[in-house]
Amino acid sequence: MSTSGRGKRTGKSKSTGTAPKAAAKAAKKKASTRAAKPPAQKHEGGAWAAVFTPRAPGERRYWLVKSEPGTFSFDDLMAATNRTTQWDGVRNFVARNFMRDGMQVGDQVFFYHSSVIPQAIVGICEVARAAYPDSTAFDKSHHGYDEDSDPDDPTWFMVDLRAVAPLPQPVTLTGIKAKPELAQMALLRIGRLSVTPVTAREWEVIRGMAG
Repeated sequence: MSTSGRGKRTGKSKSTGTAPKAAAKAAKKKASTRAAKPPAQKHEGGAWAAVFTPRAPGERRYWLVKSEPGTFSFDDLMAATNRTTQWDGVRNFVARNFMRDGMQVGDQVFFYHSSVIPQAIVGICEVARAAYPDSTAFDKSHHGYDEDSDPDDPTWFMVDLRAVAPLPQPVTLTGIKAKPELAQMALLRIGRLSVTPVTAREWEVIRGMAG
């Protein structure tokens, strides 16, 4: 899966001789390992600060991700190897923060089909791997390439999502808007984002709507 984005190219210095090349390779490997685990971030205040707070033991949280079905649908996720994909290409800082600093392995995620009629939540997936650097930001051939993103200090991150099951009945955006219990849902308040939090109560309501 991927969405649009922009990005940074890291220059490579020339070197001669085996030793310098080996040292450079070792340094690059060390930097890559260091970057694999994003540092803890503070998110004090704000409407969505609660999704970044420390969790109780065994606590699970809930999210929603969007994808245009013509680009990558829930059926595509179900058909993927191990029903798993990298959720790459996110180039919005708020959405990135939700993935990087909020999502944890085992969290449940609604899969939402956007830019279609009707727009709807169609399936459930789960976080299979917590945030790690989004390699598409460093790939010049990828539409998510970001020339300002440094592999030694990555700007963009992705998670792995694994399909759980399709909903028995899709829950449309129109249906969500008609539910008073969902009036404060992040999907409606910050609908431009491709990754948003879902409260436990909202999750229950939508599961009920799905049958």
